[in-house]
Amino acid sequence: MWHYSPVDAPFATGVLVPLILAAVVWTLVLKGFALWYAARAHQKWWFIFLLVLNTLGILEIIYLIWFRPRTTDTHAPMPSSSSAQ
Repeated sequence: MWHYSPVDAPFATGVLVPLILAAVVWTLVLKGFALWYAARAHQKWWFIFLLVLNTLGILEIIYLIWFRPRTTDTHAPMPSSSSAQ
C-alpha cells in the first residue's frame, strides 16, 4: 500500500533532521547563557520567562543583548539589591 507524503525520505533525512538538530542546539546554548546571567543577577522574572518560553532563541538574544547586567570583571559576584548600608 502506498501512502502520500509531502516530504520524501531523502529530503527529510538529508536536510530537515540536521536543520532541526541545529535549531535545538542553538536554542539550548542561548537558553543556558541567558538563564545563567538572569540567575546570577537575581532577575527572577527574566529567569521565569526564559525558562518557560521557547522561542528559538529570540527572547534569549533580546535578554543577552539589552537586559543582561554589564560587569567588567566576569568572576566578581553580582551586587546584591538588598545590601545594608
